[in-house]
Amino acid sequence: MIEGFDAPPDPRRWITLTIVIISAFIVVLDNTVLNIAIPTILKEFHTTLPSLEWVITGYALTFATLLIIGGRLGDVYGHRRVFVVGAALFGAGSLLASVSHSVGMMILGEAIIEGIGASLMLPATLAILSTTFHGRERATAFATWGATAGVAAASGPVVGGFLTAFYSWRWAFRINVVIAPLAILGAMLFMQRGTRTSGSVKVDWPGAGLIAVGMFSLVFALSEGGIYGWLTPIKGFSVAGHLLWPATRPVSVIPLFFAVAVAVLVGFVIVEQAKERRNGSPLFEFAYLRFKTYRYGLLTGVVLAMGQLGISFVLPVFLQNGRHISVWHNGLWVLPSGLFVIVGAQLGGRLIHRYGTIQVVRAGLAIYELGLLVMLHAISLHMTAFELLPGLALYGMGVGFALAQLTNVVLSEIPREGSGVASGANTTVRQVGSALGVAVIGTVLTVQTVSHAVHHINASALPAALKLQALAGVHAYGSGYAPPGSADAANAAVIRTAVEQGVLHGTRVALVFAFVVVAVGSMLSLLIPNTAPIAAGDPRYGADGFEPLEPLDPDPALLH
Repeated sequence: MIEGFDAPPDPRRWITLTIVIISAFIVVLDNTVLNIAIPTILKEFHTTLPSLEWVITGYALTFATLLIIGGRLGDVYGHRRVFVVGAALFGAGSLLASVSHSVGMMILGEAIIEGIGASLMLPATLAILSTTFHGRERATAFATWGATAGVAAASGPVVGGFLTAFYSWRWAFRINVVIAPLAILGAMLFMQRGTRTSGSVKVDWPGAGLIAVGMFSLVFALSEGGIYGWLTPIKGFSVAGHLLWPATRPVSVIPLFFAVAVAVLVGFVIVEQAKERRNGSPLFEFAYLRFKTYRYGLLTGVVLAMGQLGISFVLPVFLQNGRHISVWHNGLWVLPSGLFVIVGAQLGGRLIHRYGTIQVVRAGLAIYELGLLVMLHAISLHMTAFELLPGLALYGMGVGFALAQLTNVVLSEIPREGSGVASGANTTVRQVGSALGVAVIGTVLTVQTVSHAVHHINASALPAALKLQALAGVHAYGSGYAPPGSADAANAAVIRTAVEQGVLHGTRVALVFAFVVVAVGSMLSLLIPNTAPIAAGDPRYGADGFEPLEPLDPDPALLH
């Protein structure tokens, strides 16, 4: 019998849900809220863009690197305890970043301290939901969590633009300083205390070190390949002002990071499987991958995260550099997608009782694909917000259907004692998928934009010297290139048109690629076992409405 099926529900569970979703909101929001303030911070700190990029990239790297470790710490020491520690670190890092007067202080506060706190908090929120809610209410809780994550991601540009334009970018951090202590207080007063594992279960520190190094190397390579060069060096690799890999080397530093990632992650698998065989409390239970809901749910999640970059990365580039709207209006234009995520998540949470969880996930992926096709049809240099709205609505609805309930699927057969590390793995693979999406879809967008713009410039009647200057500028700056001030109005218009047409073409190709990626995710979802609709009192189904294709109480020999 699944633990908690016959237990009375926690009377404070809805307060717990409120605390969890607010905490998840600020963690996810921090991934995007600062992007829009970069030009302002550059001027205030008198720094360079590569230096400032480490604030944002560093947060994502720390977050992705430590998620599985954070989940395992929750399994060992209790998820409420780890959540509180994570929230305290998150608030402290935000405070330091909010008063920073240099890039170094921001990196320490945002990228390191906040990133560590986020990696402890987010797996704990999913594990807490997984152990607090059961049956129909569990689907509602996960739908709410998924909607919150979707809205936070979509709200980042709006919130960041509003704070930067009317107050200060520092308020992006001060919000966390206010919310984190309230989350800690709420957790101490209303969350279940939870249980710690037996004293024989320890944190696997060798495994933690391997997964940290491996994930850092992988996410760094995926995120920074376009900056340092995927194979041929574009720029040298420096740390703290020390040049470690000059651009004069035959290959860039990125293949080295990929090689390190592969070697270390293979070592991690070998070490963890050896620990499993001797009951050595491994960091990650590879035996959980025998559950088809977990194995194929994770794969579908990776692909879904990749495809989401079709909106969160490609569309803002088009709107600002092709359609030429402001960052503030950019945020307002894409805001409806977040609102429809809420609608989709709540509607999907209700429909699983009639059609089953997997059917709702598959329907969400299909709606998601339809939204991309509608957007692809609407994209033009004269597009209005109302023309974009139907595509955004379908996209948001599809994400709301698929994202929240996919998390429910992934954790459905995981035992209580493994919920934290499984939640961390679920979030980690999505971070890797996001990094891969940025790398691949971003490269597609850049290459196609530059290629098309170069074709237009070469075919134009621009003066030879100006043509060479424009070609060099497009190759160097891509969609962000603007005509030189020395060009007259007519020639400047020719260059602008070439860049705009390049951005339009690149956006269309990138959206087609995103559609293909999500279609692959839809096919992968067909490998997840079907689930039956929840039928109250039906003894054939577990507490969460999943038809028990495998034993609901897994054999300990299987798990260890």
